[in-house]
Amino acid sequence: MTKAVKKVTRKLLKSEIATNIISNIISAYLKFVGHTTRWQINGLDRMNEIWDKEKSIIILTWHGRAALAPFFWNKKHPLFALVSEHKDGRLMAKIIRHYGLKLVDGSTTSHSGRAAVKLMKTLQEGNSICLTPDGPVGPSMHMNLSPLVFAQKSGKAIFCITYSIKNAFTLKKSWDEMMFPFPFSKGTVNIVGPFYVPETAASEELENIRKKIESEFVASGINADVSLGRTPVRPGTKIKKKKNSPYIIINGRK
Repeated sequence: MTKAVKKVTRKLLKSEIATNIISNIISAYLKFVGHTTRWQINGLDRMNEIWDKEKSIIILTWHGRAALAPFFWNKKHPLFALVSEHKDGRLMAKIIRHYGLKLVDGSTTSHSGRAAVKLMKTLQEGNSICLTPDGPVGPSMHMNLSPLVFAQKSGKAIFCITYSIKNAFTLKKSWDEMMFPFPFSKGTVNIVGPFYVPETAASEELENIRKKIESEFVASGINADVSLGRTPVRPGTKIKKKKNSPYIIINGRK
């Protein structure tokens, strides 16, 4: 049965018509959830203040809590998304467009160097980027060094966004323990930052900064879960088996 489902799914993802229909349904549902949730938002004003002042920032979201993250972006700063050419990436691209985001071609898996150059150029041109620092294969809520390298070279501030929704279930079998939310619920959004990385920071200092940001990022997610009476999701140990999965990155253009 499982093999049959996977086979049908692969066929659907190859169909332009099918992916259009699926992306319409998913994006409509996510917007419906976002609009019907009663949100308690912490830290958004501070992020937008820095964003408006400096015109360009780096936003981080965990892979498992990325679905509703675009719901909170500053509409004065149009966003762009970088996705892979893989069939899953094409579906994600269609969903992202429904949020009003545009796309940047590339992949951080098959052409990671090329993608990094594009992201760095985006920052150098005075634009903003947002990364999922535990993607593309995990483990979940373990932050890699990439955001710090971009922050160090550009001088831009890092902000971390995470959220929780009271009525939702967590996909425990997925490596990122993705949250699947339901509408008409209560939600908490926590945004921490800004974090700056000194231009002169060496490897040991970079690692200390990484640990500090990761610690506050994880704590903000746990606090969001606890505030709604949910069992908190903590850093995982699983790694996604397929390494050609899309690494979703959202970035903004002034």
